[in-house]
Amino acid sequence: MHAFATPAARAAFVDCCLAELYPQTPVPLAHRDAFTLLVAVVLSAQCTDARVNLVTPALFTRADTPESMASVPVAEILGLIRTCGLAPTKAKNLAALSRLLVERHGGAVPRTFAELEALPGVGHKTASVVMAQAFGVPAFPVDTHIHRLAQRWGLSSGRSVKQTETDLKKLFPREHWNALHLRIIYYGREHCTARGCDGTGCEICRILYPGRKRAKQTMKA
Repeated sequence: MHAFATPAARAAFVDCCLAELYPQTPVPLAHRDAFTLLVAVVLSAQCTDARVNLVTPALFTRADTPESMASVPVAEILGLIRTCGLAPTKAKNLAALSRLLVERHGGAVPRTFAELEALPGVGHKTASVVMAQAFGVPAFPVDTHIHRLAQRWGLSSGRSVKQTETDLKKLFPREHWNALHLRIIYYGREHCTARGCDGTGCEICRILYPGRKRAKQTMKA
């Protein structure tokens, strides 16, 4: 039997390999606290982290608390984030979620998935990032890199982002989730890119599937 014939064996190898490659797991989005992280993650939808990090310094100089953001006109927020994808919608959501944080949560970012996902512009992935990186609650946010590599490495069928998250949570130890999701993202950006590796090129793909001769097709998140 091939050494990596089962998803569990492949997961254990990936976990060990990525921990050695990325012993440190800084959050790619620049932030100061839970609120600025929440804002940055909302802005990152359909936008690169690099672009968000170019936009947020000016935005956070203008407003870096729910109270101050709630007082900024939507048009002004839009002007500060215009280069991010879906900027008009995001500007409205940032203003609205800031008001709700003040009205419902005393200006604090809530610490539950349900309360976070009730905020405008905050879906499950965004809530998962905040819970994991701001509050240390085990979560496994699945972005396009994770969705793609989970399929490529045979860790999930990848039929939906929700299914990928469920599969990965079953395969990896709960205490590894917060660091591991970032490690997979780093690896997907630096080594196993959508165009740079076809499932046969990067080190992990070569070791997991030494006999693979054809490109591994993956579905988008």
